[in-house]
Amino acid sequence: MFGVYAPGSDVAPLIYDGLFALQHRGQESAGMAVSDGDEITVVKDMGLVTSVFDARSLSPLQGHLGLGHVRYSTTGPSIWQNAQPVYRSMGEAGFALGHNGNLTNVAALEDQAGVLPGVLDTDSDLVAELVSRAMQARSPSDPDALEIALSEVLPLLEGAFSFGLIDARHLIAVRDPNGFRPLCIGRLGPPAESGAPGGSPQSYVIASESPALDVVGAELIREVEPGEMVVIDSSGIRSCRPFVGRPIEPRLCVFEFVYFARPDTILRGREVHAARRRMGELLAAEFPASADLVIGVPDSGVPAAEGYAAASGIPFGQGLVKNRYIGRTFIAPTPQARREAVRRKLNPLRESIAGLRLVVVDDSIVRGTTTRQMVRMLLDGGAAEVHLRVSSPPFRWSCFYGIDTPDRSELLAANLPEDEIAAHLGAHSVGFLSLARMLEAIGAGEDGYCSACLTGCYPTPVVLADEVPSLDIEPPSGLVLVP
Repeated sequence: MFGVYAPGSDVAPLIYDGLFALQHRGQESAGMAVSDGDEITVVKDMGLVTSVFDARSLSPLQGHLGLGHVRYSTTGPSIWQNAQPVYRSMGEAGFALGHNGNLTNVAALEDQAGVLPGVLDTDSDLVAELVSRAMQARSPSDPDALEIALSEVLPLLEGAFSFGLIDARHLIAVRDPNGFRPLCIGRLGPPAESGAPGGSPQSYVIASESPALDVVGAELIREVEPGEMVVIDSSGIRSCRPFVGRPIEPRLCVFEFVYFARPDTILRGREVHAARRRMGELLAAEFPASADLVIGVPDSGVPAAEGYAAASGIPFGQGLVKNRYIGRTFIAPTPQARREAVRRKLNPLRESIAGLRLVVVDDSIVRGTTTRQMVRMLLDGGAAEVHLRVSSPPFRWSCFYGIDTPDRSELLAANLPEDEIAAHLGAHSVGFLSLARMLEAIGAGEDGYCSACLTGCYPTPVVLADEVPSLDIEPPSGLVLVP
């Protein structure tokens, strides 16, 4: 998600560049909504940013205010209707909304709105419907209608949501009270001089990750705080706290550090690459191996592999070549798409690995689909042994906050004990970094992060399906269940 407020500028090219920098967060569809101060124009389609937008599709997007989005579907099918930003028109008024995360109280919200279950495909569309109704209950032409409507709707929402919104004159950023998903604010151009008469309003940017600011030449100001709504318009930037009576308990998803975020992203003041390298160093201490070469699984496993090699003294090298024209396999929408993507994505460097005992470092093992194929590929390519080392703990529990793993029956570590995982994957051994070491690498204690997918301890009420994995793992104390 990427939004720009830049008076006197044409923001569509900036949003294009920002979305291109965020392509790793979603590969299924891309969209952009731009306002010229009176009307909002929306263009969106299925595919990557470079296939959705070109000179022809960008030409109607004229204006100084806009919002872009790339989608990774976690609710609703991967179809054009669910591409974002979501747009609602109300006569002369309207707004566009982009969403990163998952709501956990969709059924209650549908009931409150009088919407039949399944009529709206996504939780994002449901939020847009609630906001539009709240605006219509007032006067949509009220210049503050969107902000007031959000103040009414946001306290009703539960789960993970980082929102970006625009109407004809405002850019708004919102983060849920737990701050599950990242969102930051940047400044375009030098700071406006305080009290300078006749000066142009300051230009601002919001983005899911800080590298998107870098690519458009914006300076990172800060992250949007959990439970905060930031409103940007001609009067400047102001902060609101709409979640009255709700506890503000930061719980940033640990998998932003493990997998999702770019290595050059700054989260909580720390560069992700440094945290991943430190994970590898601690992994080497926790699970040493007798091997000849350490390799990383491109791209997110490479920093941890570098750290493992440095700490273990085993040489670091390249054993896998990644096709740069294939996206991230984990966020592909179907199992078949993930299997096909692995075959297209990775190839072994046979001369580099022939006859060698390999330590292969990856960021995580979720379903095991890609890992099993990769191990077989390395052994067929001539490797003597493959010792898997994983820079995160076993992924055993469903995520309800924006990772597409709703069914525990798909999670490898929920269905196999650790001592059987290596055999299932065809590896000679496997070792997972402990939760305590992972949090140490990130540079924080357990407070402030969500690790529910690893521990089963959910920070908000969730509904667990009646699943009985073959491995009997009891929910630990602290798990919040809603019958």
